[in-house]
Amino acid sequence: MSRNKTEIVTFKADESLIEALKVVPNRSEFIRASVMRALQSVCPLCRGTGTLTPGQKTHWQDLALDHEIRECGDCHELHIVCSREPQEKRP
Repeated sequence: MSRNKTEIVTFKADESLIEALKVVPNRSEFIRASVMRALQSVCPLCRGTGTLTPGQKTHWQDLALDHEIRECGDCHELHIVCSREPQEKRP
């Protein structure tokens, strides 16, 4: 039988964040849920650093030869599109 071990994690927060969190009824649950949501949205390439290593940049440049970043006409989010695929959406 395995037990879920809980560990306390602390972080520094500026005064404006502390004040904003004071109105949240269950701060711990709110912070846990927020961190989990953020982790599910981390870029798979840079892993959330916001920058590419020199090796990653080389691979990205190779990929970019046949791909481009476009804005979706429906939701207006940016996404990667293969330039070899037809322009219209597939069914």
